[in-house]
Amino acid sequence: MTELRHRIATENQLQHQSSEDKGSEAEDRVKRDGGVSDSECRPDSGVPEVPVATDDTPEVLNKALSGLSSRWKNWWVRGILTLAMISFFFFIIYLGPMVLMMIVLCVQIKCFHEIITIGYSVYHSYHLPWFRTLSWYFLLCVNYFFYGETVTDYFFTLVQREEPLRILSKYHRFISFTLYLTGFCMFVLSLVKKHYRLQFYMFGWTHVTLLIVVTQSHLIIHNLFEGMIWFIVPISCVICNDIMAYMFGFFFGRTPLIKLSPKKTWEGFIGGFFSTVVFGILVRISETHLSISYRYFVCPVEFNNDSNSFTVDCEPSELFQLQDYTLPSVLQSITGWSTVKLFPFQIHSIALSAFASIMGPFGGFFASGFKRAFKIKDFANTIPGHGGIMDRFDCQYLMATFVNVYIASFIRGPNPTKVIQQLLALRPDQQLHIYNSLKAHLTERGLG
Repeated sequence: MTELRHRIATENQLQHQSSEDKGSEAEDRVKRDGGVSDSECRPDSGVPEVPVATDDTPEVLNKALSGLSSRWKNWWVRGILTLAMISFFFFIIYLGPMVLMMIVLCVQIKCFHEIITIGYSVYHSYHLPWFRTLSWYFLLCVNYFFYGETVTDYFFTLVQREEPLRILSKYHRFISFTLYLTGFCMFVLSLVKKHYRLQFYMFGWTHVTLLIVVTQSHLIIHNLFEGMIWFIVPISCVICNDIMAYMFGFFFGRTPLIKLSPKKTWEGFIGGFFSTVVFGILVRISETHLSISYRYFVCPVEFNNDSNSFTVDCEPSELFQLQDYTLPSVLQSITGWSTVKLFPFQIHSIALSAFASIMGPFGGFFASGFKRAFKIKDFANTIPGHGGIMDRFDCQYLMATFVNVYIASFIRGPNPTKVIQQLLALRPDQQLHIYNSLKAHLTERGLG
């Protein structure tokens, strides 16, 4: 019995010593990591402290739909709010490109706020110093840089005419870098020993959010300045795909599409694809005729010196002029037509529709993976039945990047107006040198 008691005491002592050694190792690890324990530095451990979204459906709709099941109630709420958002979309188009630019900026700020709020909600118990202040400061810096570049690029005449704008334009990138460097130094000075790792997590969080939201919203504005039609068509393609994929999935969905988003089905994905392509072929015909009838939709936004205002007026390019296309022999035998008359833009719109229906949803899948990582249903509860603003624009941002790349690769060519504007800003001796060089070049080609 005495021997048994001695063995038990020895085992307990060894276990206690082992636990002390492990605790000492953990403390050493925390010290080496800058004072952050493993539980602190793993954002996936446990359930993140993100506020649970509440039902913010208007009381009128709740009463009107009280007799329906939750599935059909959600369907009607989404449908009614979708019609309201589409109506608002047409209204802001009517207001013009400059108002649209401000709307895009407001949407960008709201999306940034929703994502940053999630990060703050997850880590707020650690009281990270200056986190929100620095996040919004970096947003201001990045917007200053991008909008300054846009104004200089598209409104060169206005910038050169106004002395303050000319000085800001000349030193724009240096000012932008100085502003960012100030924020960078503020971040370094805000580092606290016990929160090093978390602070760098949030520094990366802010910059990735800026990359996803601000950069791509800036591309939307670039597309808008190329002509309203490059804003209207891509957005309407994504809207069509979202609506039709939801409808097909709601009524016919049986086969899960991707684990990241359990409610997405193959039936919805395929139905959305064909519906969007048909929308791109048939509806685009009437829309293109209407848009091309009004230069307001197809002309780029420019600053007019004579009227001292922004104008949308030009001679439509070949992209918006009817042309004859020879059909392949297979289609000739089926239709009996040898040629068809189309606007070249209609062919491009099919490519936009295909991208919106095939690749566009991956923006939504990415957002779904992000939300699942932090165990939240929506980015916010701004729009009943739809979630936050970011929930509605997750596919739009990816589409905007594609459209900008598409325009740069297949549409945009040298712009004589911009070349002349830049030439007029040069010194007289520089202008004379370019004139003589151009004259000699044209003479060699027999055009002088």
